[in-house]
Formats: sequence, C-alpha cells, structure tokens
Amino acid sequence: MWTKQDLARLFEYGIWANHRVLRAAATLSVDDFKRDLQSSHGGVRGTLVHAMSAEWVWLERWKGGTPSRHFDEGEFSTLLELRERWGVIEEHRASWLGALSEDGPASVVRYATFDGRVFESPLWALVQHASNHSTYHRGQVVTLLRQLGAKPVSTDLVLWDREPAS
Repeated sequence: MWTKQDLARLFEYGIWANHRVLRAAATLSVDDFKRDLQSSHGGVRGTLVHAMSAEWVWLERWKGGTPSRHFDEGEFSTLLELRERWGVIEEHRASWLGALSEDGPASVVRYATFDGRVFESPLWALVQHASNHSTYHRGQVVTLLRQLGAKPVSTDLVLWDREPAS
C-alpha cells in the first residue's frame, strides 16, 4: 500500500531532477532554447513546457478538475518564465499533498481526458504515471541538450538517493 510519504518521495525526486535539467538548459542561448529540433514536442522549450504542463494537468485532475488543454510553449519566451510557473505548480502540489488524508493514495480518481473520455485509477498509480512521464521527457531534454552542444546532466533516482538531505 502506498503512503503519502511514497508520493512525497516521487514529487521531491521530480523537483530535484527538473531543477537539474533547468539549470543545464539555462546555459543555452535564447535561440537554442526556442529552437525546434523536430523532437516529439519540438525542442528544449517545447519539451519542458509539455512536462510542466502535464504535471499541472495531473494535479488539477487529482483535485477533481478537468483541464481542457496543455500550456502553449509560446506562453514562455524565457526559461525564467517557465521556471517561475513551475515553481508555482510545485508549491500548489505540496499544499495539496499536505492536505491529503493518510488513506488518500488509495483513493480512486475519476478524470476526463482532453477528448472527453472518462477513466478512473487509484491516486498512487496516477502519481506514479506522472512521475514516469516527467522522467521520460527529462531524458529527451538531455538528448536535445547534447545535440545543442550543452553539457548533459544525469537525473537518475539513485543519484538523488545518494545526495545528502538538504
């Protein structure tokens, strides 16, 4: 059985990994940050915005909301704007988690996709999915950073586990 602490672990790891990737992306020129590299979400900006947006969409669904779309990458002309919005989402998610009951991870979440299909799953499984989704896209960003000549970063969970608690 998953606990609130298990969910918190995934969220804390995700924040750590996202911040590492964002710091690496900060070394890019604005043009490289915005460049369309023909990846699944364009380039670095598009992929980061997609990952951030998905984290927001899932949080809203867990709270019972029904977002109708992802963020548009054009809403973020700089990495700083993206980082600031992501920080707000992180704070909002931490507040939501703090208010979650101890048996909350086992609760069933009913949600609708953008095309109106309705599904339901245990909260813990959806949190696990959202964490895995972000990991996948961080890996894409690392590849894009390499293509742009930037220094790649590692975001493996085991590396996070090895770091001393701050």
